[in-house]
Amino acid sequence: MKTTDTPPAGISEDRPPVVKTTALPARTKRTEGGVLNVFSHGVLVIWAIMVVLPLLWAVMTSFKTDKAIFTSPWSLPDSLHFENWSRAWSQAHMSDYFLNTVLVVGGSLVGTLLFGSMAAYVLARFDFPGNRFIYFLFIGGMSFPVMLALVPLFFVLNNVALLNTLHGLILVYIAYSLPFTVFFLTAFFRTLPTSVAEAALIDGASHTRTFFQVMLPMAKPGLISVAIFNFLGQWNQYMLPTVLNTEPEKKVLSQGLVELAVSQGYKGDWSGLFAGLVMAMLPVLAAYVIFQRQVVAGLTAGALK
Repeated sequence: MKTTDTPPAGISEDRPPVVKTTALPARTKRTEGGVLNVFSHGVLVIWAIMVVLPLLWAVMTSFKTDKAIFTSPWSLPDSLHFENWSRAWSQAHMSDYFLNTVLVVGGSLVGTLLFGSMAAYVLARFDFPGNRFIYFLFIGGMSFPVMLALVPLFFVLNNVALLNTLHGLILVYIAYSLPFTVFFLTAFFRTLPTSVAEAALIDGASHTRTFFQVMLPMAKPGLISVAIFNFLGQWNQYMLPTVLNTEPEKKVLSQGLVELAVSQGYKGDWSGLFAGLVMAMLPVLAAYVIFQRQVVAGLTAGALK
């Protein structure tokens, strides 16, 4: 609130008016802060309900019979039907799909973190001609739609005899995840202190030893954060394996769930389908619950520096 005083007699009115600022009462500030907190907490509660309820409903439905799913979809199961899980695991071949997914995602995560961290460290710590150009090439890869690369990828993998192979899919996942990994880790490596690396080099350590034994352990929060993001994207990837991995015995979980839903026909094994869906969700939920603190630490490391 601003008020303007009239200048007293004898003082030229050419002088600028004196402006007095009246501070808002502390009670008003507390009221505004309380309203904002109530609104933000209300939005968070609504968001949590929208996220948690479908997950709980899917888990609950996986233990029901097909009849109970349609007659009482919102009620608790009368008993835990674990045969739904065993049927999905064995008869629907979810065990094979799960193993293929673990192999593909595990191999691609190791390759993505290794190559991505090495490239990010060089781009963040060394100045050389073309540094910024290479960095912006990786940034440009993030904006390139994967749908435009499906047909060229199909013919490239077919020409090098990597089509319908797990290791070919691993290489594609690594290439698909490298742009974001390099972008994330480059910013993270720039926040790390250079004095430690310089001390290691003075002590006689090579650049390779300094990277693997000094800088890489210091970048552990950032590595875990980017690994979680890549894990979520690669575990749920459907478009790339559908085009590049069509052999039934080498399909991954996302393809297996679609295969399970399509193969039902008019039989409708909905309980087995929900059991397979929960099997696919559990590793993702477990990974996030276990590493949630590391994810937050990696995302806020640059801001807290």
